[in-house]
Amino acid sequence: MPVTVKNEKPDLDSREHIDQFVDRFYTRMLADEQLAPIFLDVAAVDLAVHLPHIKDYWCKLLLGDKGYRRHTMNIHRQLHGKQALRAEDFQRWLALFNATLDDGFSGEQSERARRVAAAIAGNMAASLPVQA
Repeated sequence: MPVTVKNEKPDLDSREHIDQFVDRFYTRMLADEQLAPIFLDVAAVDLAVHLPHIKDYWCKLLLGDKGYRRHTMNIHRQLHGKQALRAEDFQRWLALFNATLDDGFSGEQSERARRVAAAIAGNMAASLPVQA
């Protein structure tokens, strides 16, 4: 008789799971020597304001929610004007994103998030005059 192993990792298929993912991802990113200064010093992100926007953004992308209405590219262009974002910054962001998925999430929506994040990183790198 075959043994089925239940997947213990949740998928990014609900607001609750997306909230958990974003919290874990930002904990990891804000402890990262390369990316933390960009978020904390250059962008001076107020996490109490920023995290709900990011959670809404991923709920829009993965669940079709309508709560997020900001223009992400303009926000990143402003940040890029303060400090040039480099190709390795986008690569590091994507690596931390994927590591957070690997550590705690799996399933169809998690894999979709992985593909979307790769596209976002690629689009940002292509749209901003990124320095190598």
